[in-house]
Amino acid sequence: MAKKKKAKKSTKKKKAKKKVVKLTPVKPSKAVKEIKVVNIVVSASLGQDIPLEKMAATLSNTEYNPEQFPGLVIRIKEPKTSALIFSSGKIVCTGARTMPDVRESIKKIIKSLEKIKVKITDVPEVKIQNIVASGSVGMDLNLNMLAMRLDNTEYEPEQFPGLVYKLPDQKATFLLFSNGKVVCTGTKSEEEVHRVLDILIENLKKVKK
Repeated sequence: MAKKKKAKKSTKKKKAKKKVVKLTPVKPSKAVKEIKVVNIVVSASLGQDIPLEKMAATLSNTEYNPEQFPGLVIRIKEPKTSALIFSSGKIVCTGARTMPDVRESIKKIIKSLEKIKVKITDVPEVKIQNIVASGSVGMDLNLNMLAMRLDNTEYEPEQFPGLVYKLPDQKATFLLFSNGKVVCTGTKSEEEVHRVLDILIENLKKVKK
């Protein structure tokens, strides 16, 4: 009986060792490149004039101060987004993290307009204006060195801890921090976000050599 117990213990130990071996290679690959979309800014047209005063008076989730700004702000709870609506029917929607969320927000705006008897018959054509993404390049960054060795940078540590880097030949702009965290703006698709991040990492590796 004693021999059988010992055999069971030894098999358990072997299994535990295998688990450790499987987990170790996963960590570095995650640290190398990590980025996700945090805000999609889109524009669209509702195709007709919108009575903003009536909208502000009827709907509780709106803000309208025409003396300060000509657009009305409408806030959507789910998905959590907000939109600027102009009397011409033009809208700018921000806060969504996916395109399905963008489309859902616009549907809810159109439903809200039905309460003031404004019917939108055509599906608005959505155009992405900007995508904001945040993540990490997986390495510590010497911002002073990057400011000296990279072109198209702005770095004033007394005013702000991040370095601004405009990627050459691309519309993307990165905000870089010493711990490797990054914020990317200026792209117009999720695929472009990942592409410019790859370019950024290559440029950083060249400078660090």
